[in-house]
Amino acid sequence: MQAIQIKILNKEKLFIKWDDGSESAISLKYLRDECPCANCKGETVLLKTYRPPKPPTTNPDMYKIKSIDVVGGYAIQIVWKDNHNTGIYSWEYLKKLDKDQDNNTSQNYNDII
Repeated sequence: MQAIQIKILNKEKLFIKWDDGSESAISLKYLRDECPCANCKGETVLLKTYRPPKPPTTNPDMYKIKSIDVVGGYAIQIVWKDNHNTGIYSWEYLKKLDKDQDNNTSQNYNDII
């Protein structure tokens, strides 16, 4: 599975057309809130787990995309307008977000790695 088209719809959703003909439209707010990077979801290094606190404040730019780059043919890296850029969203993770967004499911750190 690979994305063949990626674009932003109405400044609110990330639209992805997949090579199997299916399509996804993921809310930018949900996409950012579920950023898979270590600063947002945490990480485990040498059996020690770090879980970051939720940010105390938000700003409007954190839900706006500045740019999107394809990473190695398996993912995208999003640069948000507040300059957050460390999340790598795999194709598999984007499909999961598309499926889970209607329930606003919070993604578990262990499910990302």
